[in-house]
Amino acid sequence: MNSYAGLPDKIKTYVNDWKAKKGSLIMILRYIQDYYGYVPKNTSFILAKELKIPLARIYEVLTFYNYFKLERPAKYRISVCMGTACYLKGAREILDGVKALNNPHFTVEQVRCMGCCGLAPTVKINEKAYGKLDKDKILEILEELC
Repeated sequence: MNSYAGLPDKIKTYVNDWKAKKGSLIMILRYIQDYYGYVPKNTSFILAKELKIPLARIYEVLTFYNYFKLERPAKYRISVCMGTACYLKGAREILDGVKALNNPHFTVEQVRCMGCCGLAPTVKINEKAYGKLDKDKILEILEELC
């Protein structure tokens, strides 16, 4: 259990519950990401020791799936839908406008489809969705947040 030093009890318990199950690495990494918002480097080192697998295997999974994040997210996670409806209605301009802000409080990502095509273009800020946007409207919303 010494290899667990520095991990929260919730993560220790989860790893113990899953580590003996075949193919559990993705489930464990997903739990860690849900807990922290990303997978911290030191947690990966600890996990490699505890699961008795090479650190390279953990990073192989972390870098293969775009779901996993290796850096701490900003306060506001901004997801811009780039699905067909959103793209055709100006999502690229919205994405470029938000990225141009270069604000350390924002983590900006593009996603394929949010399933809100009737509200295109759509942006999600943390867990709240905004629809029928344009570049000016989204910049107004972001200005109010900071």
